[in-house]
Amino acid sequence: MADGRRARRGRTRDRDRGQVALEYLGFLPLLLLVALAAVQLGLIAYAAQQAGTAARTGARSASLRENFGADCANAVSSWLEAGCVSAELGDEVRVTSTVTIPSVIPGIDFGTASKTAVMPVDH
Repeated sequence: MADGRRARRGRTRDRDRGQVALEYLGFLPLLLLVALAAVQLGLIAYAAQQAGTAARTGARSASLRENFGADCANAVSSWLEAGCVSAELGDEVRVTSTVTIPSVIPGIDFGTASKTAVMPVDH
């Protein structure tokens, strides 16, 4: 009787042999989607941080009456697209920086990240 149970257990194990591999393959697309979402969130945060850096650099340059546009564009990573707009506010200058958020998912546009910085004008 013990030999009969062992034989049945052996046959069950043979049938279940590739089950884990198939379950993993079925779960793999979900893992890839979560990984892409995490990378995209990181890119969004990085673009927002770079927009803040560009705005502060541009405001500092504009307050010293220098070429704020070039300084603003040079303040961000070379693979990001950035632009800055300046506004005189009497004794202050306001610079708004806009950075295009890159996408790791083809066909989806995540827009731009914008930050503003205000600095006193150096007389």
